[in-house]
Formats: sequence, C-alpha cells, structure tokens
Amino acid sequence: MQEKKTDYNAGTLYICPTPIGNLEDITLRCLRILKEVDFIAAEDTRVTKKLLNFYNIQTPLISYHKFSEKKKSLLVIEKLRENYNVALVSDSGTPLISDPGKEVISQAIHNNIPITPLPGPSSLTCALSASNIITDGFLFYGFLPKTYKQKKECLNQLSQINYPIIIFESPKRVLNTLECLKEVYDNCNIIIARELSKIHEEILYFSLDNAINHFTKIEPRGEFTIIIEHLISPTQNHLSIADMKKLIANSLATGNSISSIAKELSQELNISKNELYKLILDIQEEI
Repeated sequence: MQEKKTDYNAGTLYICPTPIGNLEDITLRCLRILKEVDFIAAEDTRVTKKLLNFYNIQTPLISYHKFSEKKKSLLVIEKLRENYNVALVSDSGTPLISDPGKEVISQAIHNNIPITPLPGPSSLTCALSASNIITDGFLFYGFLPKTYKQKKECLNQLSQINYPIIIFESPKRVLNTLECLKEVYDNCNIIIARELSKIHEEILYFSLDNAINHFTKIEPRGEFTIIIEHLISPTQNHLSIADMKKLIANSLATGNSISSIAKELSQELNISKNELYKLILDIQEEI
C-alpha cells in the first residue's frame, strides 16, 4: 500500500485547475499539490498524463470520466476517508465548469471531507478579460441544448436577462448556434474566442451577421467561447433593435446627457442602466 503523506490535513480534496491549452498556464501551487497529493482523480487519464509528464509528476491517477463518475466517485471518497489526499482535475480548465466532478464534490461534502479549491485557468474569464464590454455583471450558461428548437427556447429565456451571456460551443454546432442567436437577438455584437492560449488562438469582435458570414466561408475549428454583448431583446420590450436605436438617437438629439438618457430609458423600458449606457455610447459614435 502506498505510504501516506503528512504535508496536508488528512483526507483533503483539492480542486486543481489545469491549462486550457498552453501547458505553462498553471500555478506553482497547483504543481506542488499535484506532486504531493496521494492520488489525482482525472477526467481522462491520457490527457492528464501529458501534463504530468511535461512536469515530471509521478502521482498515481484515478479515472472518473462522466460515464463512470458515480461509481468512481465512491473510490475517490474511499481514498479520502482513508486519510489520503486527492487532487481533482478535468481535461482542461477548472473542474465543474461545464466539466464533470460534481459527484465527487457532492460526496465529499456529504462525508464532511475538507475541500480546498485552487484558482487557475478558465476560458470563461480568459475570454471575458479580452472583451470590451461592461463586466460588472454577466451570466455564464455553458453549452446550449443541441436541437435547434430547444436552443431557441433556451435563448428566448436568456434574452430576458439584462447582462452579457457567455456560452461554450463546439466547431460542428457553432454556425447553427450563431443563426439561432440571430433569430433571438437580431444583429447584436458578440465576441468569439477560439482556441484560447493555443497556437491558433483567435479573438474576433463581430456583429452576428458578420460572424455568420465569416464561418460560412471559413470552416470553424477548435473550441469556442462566445460572449453575447447587447442583451436587449426585441420581444422583451416590444421594440426592434432598430427602433431602440432610433429612440436613443432622438433622445441624444435633445441635448440631454448620456447618463440622464440612460436613467430615463432604463426606467421606461425596464432595461439595465449600464447596458443602456454602453448602447448609447455606441450609437453616439455612429451618428
């Protein structure tokens, strides 16, 4: 049986974010813990092994992918209850952020096992930091439903939220998702972050029309993080985006300040003042 280590409190579960692309994007603390824990619970041991080999880490691995998570989580909990320390990792980024791991965490909480989360890589915050939107609030949804009907129903619900929405998408479904977004949000602005931290990293600032045109001509590749910028839904306020812009342009023509226009229209249309403020600035530049 493997000798137990004494560097940590007995039976601690460490949530360890791993690089989303570039293997250098990992914290020193995370590397230390991956080396010193007794076991690493990995979504895919083959993927995690590449990272461990890169840093010459020999810690034994336990697989817990989504198809065996319930069964394997019991093994992880058993190790923790035997006073072994375990690091939980996904293939990339932070566990549980559109990745498996929930069952392990739930069982750890149920068994009163200490949990220590580590900060680290996430395509969500990485993409958001490169955006030009107001970030005092946003909603992260993850992957949308696969069928077009379910996707549209979901987006119609999300359109009622007056904050930027961040979603993940695969290359095979991204064009379909962009077309669905167009139906719900008209020609709003979006930020598309593709292959973040990898060789072919690309961050694109598009209107939906331009994004659809771009990926109709160029085959989508890699993993996509999409930020939907202007969340003023036509159905929510019974106004089209064009009508909304016309209303704002008329208000600007009166000579009132942007802040007063944003405050007045926010109350009238039940729209976030911050989102309106940015929309007014954009329209002011177009006039």
